[in-house]
Parts: sequence; structure tokens; C-alpha cells
Amino acid sequence: MSNEMHASMLDKIVQISLSPAAKAELQRREAPLHVEMELYFSCLIRKQVRFREQLDSPFVTPVADKLVLGFRPVMTKSCSVHDHEDAPPPLSDFPIQKPESYIPHWLKLDYRNGKWSGEFGY
Repeated sequence: MSNEMHASMLDKIVQISLSPAAKAELQRREAPLHVEMELYFSCLIRKQVRFREQLDSPFVTPVADKLVLGFRPVMTKSCSVHDHEDAPPPLSDFPIQKPESYIPHWLKLDYRNGKWSGEFGY
């Protein structure tokens, strides 16, 4: 397995880079790692990579035997920071037009101190 991979999602190519530690941990896994790239629309836009047992993402593609990639645009129902100081606001899927325009260009994955981390961008 290379440190560089590609995934096709909605006819867009996502370049995936694995750190050496991420590559080694991915090879050790028995079950696939499900990686969700979440694009969060609210007062501001936030990008977050989530690691899950299963993906609820509307756009999912298998990348390799042990890697499944998803993209999920979400939004909040309100924009007030003070409404949700103690708990995160409830999310709902964001019905964007032309979702292929929002598919990220790249994803970087790492594994340090027993935890996965990642970032994506355009």
C-alpha cells in the first residue's frame, strides 16, 4: 500500500496522503476505517474529519480494503453561538446544489498516540 491514494467521488478525484504511522495502523486493522469529511455550514464554515464505525454520509466511496471515504455537508438550524454553549447544535444534512463542486481536493490522515487525525482542503 502506498502512502498516496486517490478516490473518485462524484467524478472528482480526492488525493489521500497517509503518514507512515497512519499507513502502518491502517494495515493492522481488521475492519475498514470509515473517514468522513464534514463540511459544516452555520454562521461560518468549518471543515472537520471524523472517524466512525459506519458512515451516514450521503456520498461514500471505498478507497481500499481497509479505507472507506465519505463526504457530508451539514448545517445547523440556528446561528446563535449562545444557544448551544453546553452542547453542540443539532445537525441536519445540507441539501446543496451541485455537490460535486464541494468535494475536497485532498485529505491527509495521521495516527499518533492511539488516535486518528486528519484534515482536508480545496
